[in-house]
Amino acid sequence: MRAAPSLRRAACLLLAAILDLARGYLTVNIEPLPPVVAGDAVTLKCNFKTDGRMREIVWYRVTDGGTIKQKIFTFDAMFSTNYSHMENYRKREDLVYQSTVRLPEVRISDNGPYECHVGIYDRATREKVVLASGNIFLNVMAPPTSIEVVAADSPAPFSRYQAQNFTLVCIVSGGKPAPMVYFKRDGELIDAVPLSELPAASSGPLQDSRPFRSLLHRDVDDTKMQKSLSLLDTEYRAGRPYTERPSRSLTQDPSLFVQPTTENIPETVVSREFPRWVHSAEPVYFLRHSRTPGSDGTVEVRALLTWTLNPQIDNEALFSCEVKHPALSMPMQAEVTLVAPKGPKIVMTPSRARVGDTVRILVHGFQNEVFPEPMFTWTRVGSRLLDGSAEFDGKELVLERVPAELNGSMYRCTAQNPLGSTDTHTRLIVFENPNIPRGTEDSRGSASGLTGVRLTLVLALTVVLELT
Repeated sequence: MRAAPSLRRAACLLLAAILDLARGYLTVNIEPLPPVVAGDAVTLKCNFKTDGRMREIVWYRVTDGGTIKQKIFTFDAMFSTNYSHMENYRKREDLVYQSTVRLPEVRISDNGPYECHVGIYDRATREKVVLASGNIFLNVMAPPTSIEVVAADSPAPFSRYQAQNFTLVCIVSGGKPAPMVYFKRDGELIDAVPLSELPAASSGPLQDSRPFRSLLHRDVDDTKMQKSLSLLDTEYRAGRPYTERPSRSLTQDPSLFVQPTTENIPETVVSREFPRWVHSAEPVYFLRHSRTPGSDGTVEVRALLTWTLNPQIDNEALFSCEVKHPALSMPMQAEVTLVAPKGPKIVMTPSRARVGDTVRILVHGFQNEVFPEPMFTWTRVGSRLLDGSAEFDGKELVLERVPAELNGSMYRCTAQNPLGSTDTHTRLIVFENPNIPRGTEDSRGSASGLTGVRLTLVLALTVVLELT
C-alpha cells in the first residue's frame, strides 16, 4: 500500500515525458541589436531550436503600443518542399534554424518592437500546432539635421546707461535622441550656471555666488583691454561724455556707394559711453535647455545662454554652439561673432530725384558683418520728416512726391544693436521736373498750383455773370 503513491508519481512523470516527446520541443529568441542610425541596413535574426516539423514563421511589426501587429514576412511550410516527409517518432533530434529579415535603409518610423512567431506540428497529431515567439525593440537614432545660433529679442537697442541681459539661442533640430548642447567662447568651454527659467530682459544684472573671476586670464586682445580701461578712467572730459574719434572715415569711397543725388557726409560714430556699471570681470553665464518632441519622433533642443552684456569686452567675441550626439562621429558646430554696426552703406533711388518723384533711401549693408541684427532709425536733421513724424523705424525710408523745398535736406540713419550704435548722414538733392512748371507744385510736390489758378478764374467769371 505504501508503494502505491510512488508508483503513481513515477507513472505521471513517464506520462509527461511521453506527452512532451509527442508534443515536440521549441524555443525562440531574437538576437539583440545595439541602437542603429537612420539610413543604415539592419538585419533582424530570429533563432529557434526544435525537434519537430516546421509549420510556419511569421514576423510582425508592432505599433500603437502593441494593439496593432503588421505582418512583414511569412514562411508557410505547407507550400514549401524544403522539408522531409519522413518522420521517426522514436528518434528525438534537435535542429537549429534561423530566420532573418533585412531592412535595407531604416528610417525613424521603423523604430519600435518586432516579434518573430514560430509554429511546429504537434508530434502526436498534425491537427495541432505548437507556437513560440521572441521579440526585440529596434532603436533607430537620427543625427541632428540643422543647427543655428540666433539672438533673443532681436533687434534690440544699444543701452548706454543701464546694464542689460543678453541671450543667445542655439536651435538644434532633427535629432533622436535629444543631443547634448553646450557653448564655447573664443574656443573655451563656458562654465554656465543651469537655470530652470530665464529672467526677464528688463530685470537687473545676473549674479552668481561663485568666487570672483577676472577676465585678465583670458586671451583678450591687449588693444581692446586698454581701450576699455581707458574709457572707464576717462568717462567724462570737460563735463561731456568722452567720444572716441576714429582716425579715418569708416565710409568707403563715395563713388562706390553714394548716388549722384546724395552728398557724401563723413560717418559720425556715436560715442559708446560706458558708465560705472561696466566691470572688467568675466561675466556669469546662465544656461537653460528646452526640448520639443516632433511628430516624427525627433526632438528640437533649444539652449539659451544668458549673461549681463559688457560691450567693451563682448564686442568681437566669438561664441560657438556645439552638439554631441551618438549618431555623430564628431560634434556639429555653429558660430557667431558679436559685432557692433559700423559704416552703413546708403543707397538712394532714383539716382536723379526730381520734384514729384518718390525717393527711397535704403541701408545696403555695412562695412563689417554685424550680429545681432541691428535696428534702424531715420530722422531729418533740423526738421521733421515729410509726413510730419519726428522719426521712422525701418531699414528703408520712403519719401513720396518730394517737393522742391526738400532740396538740400539732410537725413540721419542710426543703426544700433546691443553692442553699439553708429550714425550716418546723406543729403537729398532735388532737381527740377520739366513736366511741372516752377512754382506750381504744392508742399507734397504735386502740380496743384495751376489747378488752383483755373479754379479762381472760373469763380471770378461766375461772379461777373451774376452782377451783369
